[in-house]
Amino acid sequence: MHNELNPPEIFDRRRRHALRARAAGRSGDDFLWHHIAQDMAERLSAVTRSFAHALIIGPIGQWQKEILPPNVPCTLSPLRDTGTGAGTAHDAPVALEEDRLPFTPGSFDLVISAGTLDSVNDLPGALIQIRRLLRPDGLFLGHMFGAGTLGTLKAILLEADADRVTPHIHPQIDLRSAADLIVRAGFTLPVADQDISAVRYGDWRSIVSDIRDAGLGNALAGPRNYLGKNIVARLDHAFASRADAQGKVTEGFAHIYLSGWAPSENQPRPAKRGSGQVSLADILSKDQAG
Repeated sequence: MHNELNPPEIFDRRRRHALRARAAGRSGDDFLWHHIAQDMAERLSAVTRSFAHALIIGPIGQWQKEILPPNVPCTLSPLRDTGTGAGTAHDAPVALEEDRLPFTPGSFDLVISAGTLDSVNDLPGALIQIRRLLRPDGLFLGHMFGAGTLGTLKAILLEADADRVTPHIHPQIDLRSAADLIVRAGFTLPVADQDISAVRYGDWRSIVSDIRDAGLGNALAGPRNYLGKNIVARLDHAFASRADAQGKVTEGFAHIYLSGWAPSENQPRPAKRGSGQVSLADILSKDQAG
C-alpha cells in the first residue's frame, strides 16, 4: 500500500539499471554523453576555486577525465555493492540510486549528476540528499533531459498506437519546474538554463538505436502492452508523413543544466530590502535636471 511517506514509484529501478547495462554492451555513438560531458567541463572551468573530493553520479562518470581538472580525487557512483559480508561470486552487484545515496553528509565539495535525473523517482529528495553531501560552499552541477526531448519520436509513437495509447517515453519537466526544484532543495546562488540539440534522422529506428546507446529507454514502472503485429508498418508510415524532401526528420534533445552551492557563511548575499543609502528617485530627478 502506498501513502504520503511511501508514494508510488513512477520508474522501475531494475529497468533503469538494465537499460544502463545494455548500453554499456553496445558500440554505438555516445554523442549525447559527449555533449553533456563537454558542457559540464566548460561550466566547471569557469569556477576559480579548487576541489578536494568530487562525487560523480551516473554513467557520466565514464567521462571523468574530460570533466574534472587534473588530480581531483573522485568517487564514482553507481558503485558496486556486494551486499553482505566481504562479497562472494554469488553476490549480485547493485547500482546505487540518486535518491538513495549512502554517503556521509559533508563528504564532498563537488557533486556532479548528469543524464539520469529526469528518471529519478524522488527527484526533490535526491537534490536534497546531494546538497547534504556537500561541505559548506560546495558546488553541485546537474543535468537532465527536459520537456521537448524526443518530441518527434513521441508524436510518431502516438500516431502508430492509434486507439490504444501506450506510454513509451516518460514525460520530462520543464526549465521553470527544474529551477524551482533546485531552489526548494536549499541550494544558494541557484542557476538553471537550457539548450537544445537538434539531430537529423532518416529512420525512426536510428532514433531508437541512439536512445538505447545512451541507456535512456523506457524505465516506467508497470506492464508492457502488446503493440500489435503491424506496429512497424505504422511507425514507418508515421515517420514518412513527417519526413522532408530529403527523407529526414529533426529530433530534439532538451538539455537542462542546474547548478547551486551548499550554504556557507562566507557566500555573498543580496542586500537586505530597504538598506540602500541612495534613493533611485533622487538619481532620476538629478538626471532630468541635467
